Amino acid sequence: MSKLFAKKQLSVLLSEASDSEKGLKRTLGAGSLIALGIGAIIGAGLFVRTAAAAGQHAGPAVTISFIIAAFGCALAGLCYAEFASMIPIAGSAYTYSYATLGEFIAWIIGWDLVLEYALGAATVAIGWSQYLNKLLTNIFHITIPYQWCHSPFEISDAGVRGIMNVPSIGILLLLTMLLVRGIQGSAIVNNIIVICKVAIVILFIILGWQFINPVNHTPFTIAADAGTVTMHNGQVVDYSNFFNHGWGGVLRGAGVVFFAFIGFDAVSTAAQETVNPKKNMPIGILVSLAICTLLYILFSYVLTGIAPYKDFVRAGGEASVAYTIDTYMHGYAWLSTFITVAILAGFSSVILVMLLGQTRVFYSMSNDGLVPPVFAKLHPKYRTPYRSQWMFFGFTTLFAAFVPDSVVGDMTSIGTLFAFVLVCVGVIIMRKNNPDAPRGFKTPWVPVLPIVGAVACLTMIISLGLENWTRLFVWLGIGFLIYFNYSVKHSKARKMMD
Repeated sequence: MSKLFAKKQLSVLLSEASDSEKGLKRTLGAGSLIALGIGAIIGAGLFVRTAAAAGQHAGPAVTISFIIAAFGCALAGLCYAEFASMIPIAGSAYTYSYATLGEFIAWIIGWDLVLEYALGAATVAIGWSQYLNKLLTNIFHITIPYQWCHSPFEISDAGVRGIMNVPSIGILLLLTMLLVRGIQGSAIVNNIIVICKVAIVILFIILGWQFINPVNHTPFTIAADAGTVTMHNGQVVDYSNFFNHGWGGVLRGAGVVFFAFIGFDAVSTAAQETVNPKKNMPIGILVSLAICTLLYILFSYVLTGIAPYKDFVRAGGEASVAYTIDTYMHGYAWLSTFITVAILAGFSSVILVMLLGQTRVFYSMSNDGLVPPVFAKLHPKYRTPYRSQWMFFGFTTLFAAFVPDSVVGDMTSIGTLFAFVLVCVGVIIMRKNNPDAPRGFKTPWVPVLPIVGAVACLTMIISLGLENWTRLFVWLGIGFLIYFNYSVKHSKARKMMD
């Protein structure tokens, strides 16, 4: 049992974090880390989840839902920042858990992060494909045949069955090639994408503000007697349900829009490639989270002010922003096309950071002996885990090309929230076990803030439902088979205890 919870000593982690000829190359500054965080955060969540949460649960009060979700993320972000300044090494929550909660919990988190990063990248790649087709149709009147942009499990209204989602493979291939060549070049591309999509988000906020109708913000929360409304797919939303009106709807909306914040923790996976990580990692994590929260609140306030919340249900989540512009912002049809471009850019940067984060987690796990050595093999020239990058390209491609995005569902969110909980708990344990260790950043009011952060994240986990818990347990079961058949035999921490 003691070996099952073997901990990795802080001194060992710090020695691994030291810059060497054999390690990952340190090239990222605070600005690149902030852009990396914004690149990971602003994506599908802003353009899709905002309308879905407002239309089905929170109404105009989705702005409060964003504040609640941001509160939980901010508390977890403070804990991430302390760990990242203490242990500037690739691996994120996996590495932090190894140092505080032991190997078995670290394995669970490392395996869990596959849901957030690899499957998350696959899901976003599918969405990228759909929006590319929409853009090509609107501008060039070119439509990709249904069978070549959908999975074999999907059938169109005309009875055409999908074969393979080719565009999703293309974007995964392009971004994998960028990451193989080095994180500095990838960061430059990400910076350009971030500037593009943030500019368009700000443009929508500025131009849309003049079209806000105060009537749409009254009442601010959905009333219990708001009745029902039929979604574009025929599903009926009943607002009398506790989680579809009032403060119950606001809380449920927080669980929905939490997806919009997934990704800020990916900044910590690049700690071993960061210049002066003790200073720059906390800046990258907290500033990117703060910027995105402000943009989310303003964007949701403007969006729900322009159109009645029930319109978002009828129009469908993905089309809601474009629908709002076309219907209520007369003379700004061009902005709808720009929003589509922003979505494509947002999806691209999210995929980029997710693929980066996944390989860095497995890089650390490989160095610890928990997964095969191939995941830690670095390119002789670019010093990137290129074999791991190509292996995860193959893995994510299988899902992106042949599986519909609905299959993954809320598993991504559960995996992320679980990691947040353990990081919050880990800070408390690390303060007790290593009180004198140098910390470039300290989480304030320990243990109060970490406990509140853990409780906030657990509350959002509970709101995701039994079905997603079942999927999580199945995924963890697969991970346990790998751990007890491979990892326990090759664990370096266990060998040190013999």
